[in-house]
Amino acid sequence: MDLVRHLRFFVAVAEEGHFGDAAARLEMTQPPVSQGLRRLEKELGVQLIRRTSRGAELTDAGRDLLPRARLLIDDATRFLGEARRLHEGSEVLRWGAAPLAGAAAIAAVAQRLGGVSLGQEMVSATTVSLIEQVSAGTLDLAIVDSPCVTGTLIAGPVVVFRRHVVVPADHLVTTATRPRLRQLAGLDFCHPPRAANPPAHDQLIDRLRESGLDPHLLPVSSVEHLVATVAGGGAFGLTADAERLASLDAVRCLPLGRDTTALRLRVVHREAALAEVADVTTAALWKISKAAR
Repeated sequence: MDLVRHLRFFVAVAEEGHFGDAAARLEMTQPPVSQGLRRLEKELGVQLIRRTSRGAELTDAGRDLLPRARLLIDDATRFLGEARRLHEGSEVLRWGAAPLAGAAAIAAVAQRLGGVSLGQEMVSATTVSLIEQVSAGTLDLAIVDSPCVTGTLIAGPVVVFRRHVVVPADHLVTTATRPRLRQLAGLDFCHPPRAANPPAHDQLIDRLRESGLDPHLLPVSSVEHLVATVAGGGAFGLTADAERLASLDAVRCLPLGRDTTALRLRVVHREAALAEVADVTTAALWKISKAAR
């Protein structure tokens, strides 16, 4: 039996509280998950999950064993990550960045890292995913939005980026003498979903409310998604790449609520040996943030 694989079934069902939701999370159908969990319970000799009409509940044994199952999965993931790095060669720098960082910042970092590594591989993912990958060893470092839960990772200083508010081109705020965030009342807010980084998301929403806005959230997955939604006329969003959108006729980028809408980025890594590379990455972020002010 593949113990780690079956432990993933157990953890997914325990955390989701439902076999169907656990299967969707694992990108599987429900029967193999249910059958796999039964096989794990038979192998261990204890019932882990109690099947109910509402879904699934942890038994006492399941509650006791869940933390250990999570640790075993994390250890296996880190082991595979380290093995992969040894196989593919340690000279390739693997790093990631949250899409919120913007194309200009990511390009500047890639250029600087090209001077300190023989090769690099970059991925774009949510802050939560990036932290998991750095913790597992599949990434060397990552640029994430702050605040965030970094666990045992080494976190660099916070670099503040100015963001512009993206609004429909014909919105009244674009012609206001003294435009304010509160003038966007009635528009939905386009932003990545809360699950991408709950602490930063909650902080931003709180700041918008302090500025007189309590918008309905429309989750978006990319800059293109944001622009299309805003151009439709009923929403606004935030961007760190105002110059990139300046040529578009359907939207406008306005410097509203600079402190409220600012983006805070930091570099996280796991190994102390990567401190110098992390410093180079942070320096690139500082340079591009100053140029954008």
